[in-house]
Amino acid sequence: MKRWFASTLVMALMSSLLIGCTGNGGSAEEPNEGDQEAPVVTEETTYPIETDVTLSYWGELPGNLIGVKATHDEVPFFQEWQKATGVPLSYTAPPSGQAQEALNVMLASGDLPDMIEYNFLGFPGGPEKAIKDGYIIELNELIDKYAPNLKKYLSEHPEIDKMVKTDSGSYYAFPFIREDEYLRVFQGPIIRKDWLDELGLPIPETIDEWTTTLRAFKEEKGAAAPFSVVSKPRFFNDSGNGAFLGAFGVTRGFYQVDGQVKFGPAEPGFKEYLRLFNSWYTEGLIDKNVATTDLKAIDSNMASGETGATVGNTGGGIGKWQPLVEANDPDAVLAAAPYPVLNKGEVPMFGQRNQAYSSEGTVAVTSTSENPELAVKMLDYGYSEEGHMFFNFGKEGVSYNLTEDGYPQFTELLLKNPDNLAPAQAISMYARSSYNGPFVQDRRYIEQYLALETQREAIEIWSKTDAEKYSLPPITPNPEESSEYATIMNDINTLVDEMTIKIILGTDPVDEFESYVAKMKQLNLDRAIEIQMAALERYNNR
Repeated sequence: MKRWFASTLVMALMSSLLIGCTGNGGSAEEPNEGDQEAPVVTEETTYPIETDVTLSYWGELPGNLIGVKATHDEVPFFQEWQKATGVPLSYTAPPSGQAQEALNVMLASGDLPDMIEYNFLGFPGGPEKAIKDGYIIELNELIDKYAPNLKKYLSEHPEIDKMVKTDSGSYYAFPFIREDEYLRVFQGPIIRKDWLDELGLPIPETIDEWTTTLRAFKEEKGAAAPFSVVSKPRFFNDSGNGAFLGAFGVTRGFYQVDGQVKFGPAEPGFKEYLRLFNSWYTEGLIDKNVATTDLKAIDSNMASGETGATVGNTGGGIGKWQPLVEANDPDAVLAAAPYPVLNKGEVPMFGQRNQAYSSEGTVAVTSTSENPELAVKMLDYGYSEEGHMFFNFGKEGVSYNLTEDGYPQFTELLLKNPDNLAPAQAISMYARSSYNGPFVQDRRYIEQYLALETQREAIEIWSKTDAEKYSLPPITPNPEESSEYATIMNDINTLVDEMTIKIILGTDPVDEFESYVAKMKQLNLDRAIEIQMAALERYNNR
């Protein structure tokens, strides 16, 4: 059956490439006049569900657990999820950092699980294409019938409902939702505050102040890599959401200004960013291994004092690195710095701020699943009252206890883990609130997770940007545009990576920037912007 499906899918794809797209995309015929649709009756599900059917589930192991556990089966949360829902699960995880490649191989094979946890907004052509190509199914009818909890939540939150479906109104996955504003900002510049105090320097706000600070870190503190960030996946300029790009009025990808879509690497501000980082690299103010730095290297650099400034998260950054730097220097203090600007008093155009729905951790049901109704019932658990508590806090009496006023308080198993796991890691062992998944994240988790005052202050500092004004909502090309758009942007992104590394490292002069922009134009950048504009208009009309 699986081989037949794979062969049929390949023939269908070949046919669509040869004869193009026609018809109404496979929608049902319109009813004749006088026909009346029967009202949809939503089934309430009682958990745990009584079933002996095992569903298969494909997804990455939470990033917080990389190096801690090897498989889902070793993580208490994923075992308890099966007990809570009553649905046995067979887990498969792609190698860390290789989800996209592994997904492509799996889709080509036609041997699909019942559920796939993946960011389908990042799928070439978006979720509409994934549905049209026969990989995942539209969930509208199934949600109407078997997912009362998610259906109720989306009906009560129309702006979020608009985000989690496609232009044509198709629901394609069970979403991860950051409902509270406080949960949407969690990343930004981080600096050694104790070094600043020792050197008599303020926390830097402008690019000039950053240059002064990094020079002092190199010359006075002996830092070999005064500033360093993780370089993958989109090389240096995308680390930390392009934390320093915003000072020049651009970002790494597409954004909007007065309703017009722009592509940051083709704008003049990007050249000024490259000029700055080339000068910093030449002067030894940034990591000499800038092109290959990974998270393990950052951990080492921070712990040893080789690095005094970086970009990271409140938990996986400040929370993880503070004890590392303290181990070598008891007086060490990591603190947040604001997103940089050119002139004092300006508000940064960009900075990390996620949408309420940002598409990671979503779970789709595949077209080959023999039990889609059961999969939908199982996934709807995360949006129930009981499931909300489980996903955010774990199991009562183990990972949290309720206080007298009903506040779910994490236990020491999570906040002072006996195996010396950081809170982000320990929480991911028993819940998913410090990561993502098919549920609505609860603010009460972050109130405890950010144990340090410097972490709580960081969110306030990093929130002061205009990112919401200029960022694009979760838009996608339509299926007809998708292949063209994917081809254009694959070539352009490769070119941008090449341009960035060569100019920062000095292989190419800064003035070579214009020739790169000309090449982007030759690769049909204007057409990609046109497609993005059309997608934005469709989104605004949803």
